[in-house]
This record gives sequence, structure tokens and C-alpha cells, in this order.
Amino acid sequence: MNPDLVAPLLRGARPDAEAAGRLYLIKRVSRLRATYQIRLLAFLAEERGRQLVLQVPAGCRFEPDLLGLVQARPGVIAREDLP
Repeated sequence: MNPDLVAPLLRGARPDAEAAGRLYLIKRVSRLRATYQIRLLAFLAEERGRQLVLQVPAGCRFEPDLLGLVQARPGVIAREDLP
């Protein structure tokens, strides 16, 4: 298949929940990176004047790329520990 003839694939992301001006993304993982989903939701939260809340287990480690994203967007991305 000729790659020049293929239409670009548009991807999207949706939060797991929305409430009180916050977008929630729930991840039950031990390590979390700045995935496309997280980067897109952070952008959407910033554009809408909301906050993206990453709900993760208490022992979850944020990888350096995600820590950089959190620092680059102060007040936009927050972490909450899951019970």
C-alpha cells in the first residue's frame, strides 16, 4: 500500500470521568509515562481551564517524561492516590 495515499489517522482521548472542573484519568499501574493519552488530555484540560487528575496507586512511579510534563504545565496536572 502506498503511504502517500493513506489518509492520516486522527486519534482522540477521553477522560475516565469529569467533575467539578476536573478531568480524571484512572491508571492502576506501577509506572506511568507521558503517553499520547495523557499529553492530549493535559492539553485539553489546559485549553478548557480545567485540571487533569491522574489517579494512580500510592506506589506508582512517574517516569521522567511525565514529571517533565507536570512541571511544564504547573497547576494543570495533579496526582491523587487510589485507595
